[in-house]
Amino acid sequence: MGTVVPTREEAFALLKEFNKSESLIRHALAVEAVMVHFAELFNESDVEKWRIVGLVHDLDYERYPEEHCRKVREILTERNWPEDYIRAIQSHGWGICSDVEPVERMEKVLYAIDELTGLINATALMRPSKSILDLTPKSVKKKWKDSRFAAGVDRGIIQKGVDMLGMDLTDVIDHTIKGMQKVAEEIGLKGEL
Repeated sequence: MGTVVPTREEAFALLKEFNKSESLIRHALAVEAVMVHFAELFNESDVEKWRIVGLVHDLDYERYPEEHCRKVREILTERNWPEDYIRAIQSHGWGICSDVEPVERMEKVLYAIDELTGLINATALMRPSKSILDLTPKSVKKKWKDSRFAAGVDRGIIQKGVDMLGMDLTDVIDHTIKGMQKVAEEIGLKGEL
């Protein structure tokens, strides 16, 4: 059987087959929305590809945490997914759990924003409104400087991704917030607004 380009519905069903944690599903939806935002920002021709890669980037994380970014190749190869989708997903763990370096623009965006969505999520939840809808890059950058805040978020990885993209950190934060705002309700960040 040849390569099969998955639909968004198929990708989401697969995500839910392998992930039961609500926080992981919300993270997947946040990354998906941000990937779509950046694909549109860069006038990419295949926005759906960016969407699906973002949605399933942590497919193997809940069930196979020790094999994260490696097990996903096996899972998606068995389902005849395109090689460039698999490669992009593996590249987000570069230098952590994968030796696949991000080279395509889509891969670099995923690498930069994966951890960043976590920092933004945590920052939004600290606001009186508990919402991303009134969040500014300035608030996120303030929390960025406090290494004890969301200590699990690797700022070095985010910065490396931002540098790979040749963009400014504030701009990447701004666009990541904008992407997440589009799915505020689905990711539990609509808050009081």
